[in-house]
Amino acid sequence: MDRTALRELLEFYDAAGVDCALGENPIDRFEVQSVMQPIVLAAQTEKRFAPQSEALLPPVPRTPTPAAQATSTSRSADANTLADAEAVAANANSLDELRAALETYEGCGLKKTAQRMVFSDGNPNAKVMLIGEAPGRDEDAQGKPFVGRSGQLLDRMLAAIGLDRSLVYIGNVIYWRPPGNRTPTPAERAVCEPFIRRQIELVRPRVMMTLGGSALATILNRQGIMKTRGQELTYAHGELAIPTVPTLHPAALLRNPANKKLAWHDLLVLQSMIEKTRALQTDA
Repeated sequence: MDRTALRELLEFYDAAGVDCALGENPIDRFEVQSVMQPIVLAAQTEKRFAPQSEALLPPVPRTPTPAAQATSTSRSADANTLADAEAVAANANSLDELRAALETYEGCGLKKTAQRMVFSDGNPNAKVMLIGEAPGRDEDAQGKPFVGRSGQLLDRMLAAIGLDRSLVYIGNVIYWRPPGNRTPTPAERAVCEPFIRRQIELVRPRVMMTLGGSALATILNRQGIMKTRGQELTYAHGELAIPTVPTLHPAALLRNPANKKLAWHDLLVLQSMIEKTRALQTDA
């Protein structure tokens, strides 16, 4: 790869928020080395004393290392962890209590690598709720959702249908930034899900919009943002039945500006839902 291409690649990573090289779990490189060293030495010895036949490298032991076992375990949320998350979320009787509970909650591993928890922005009394995916680099630094370039685009999108942050309430399905802005794992979504559902119960919006595939999967249990976006669906949970429209995440629109025309259609659907539910009228 030439220097120009390498520089462009690095600039792309920087724009995407990839500013660190972290995995989901630490790997003990000393342990990996201790497992491989006897194998390599055995292979070298066999080759030295058997020149007439090519020595074969003995197979790596199939027993997974503790690091590999931890990685496998982390991808499927433990039942006890999920039950604990449900209990903690259910005990919160206000948004302030829910925020405080999340500040002390240790059940999500993303908290260990994030700078700040990102809970919400906008007006908690608003009846229009937007739900995004996960914090990025700027959100992690400031502790608020949608404050970087994608946030600026979201503000322009809202303004196009006469809204601003004083008229909406904004949250995410994930409360801590995944390392390198990677996609949240199903286990991470599962452990945060009780909290975002409780957040919706406490806000009780009249209409909602989900932003991106992860939000769609968590809130509406649907897959395929491109085939689902723009549809007027219903968020049904407990006593709630809230009209909800999925759309593309602003970060995806920055990567593919041609899709902004699709997002505009989705915004018009949201505007129509707001009018039908009188979501901006405080006396309704």
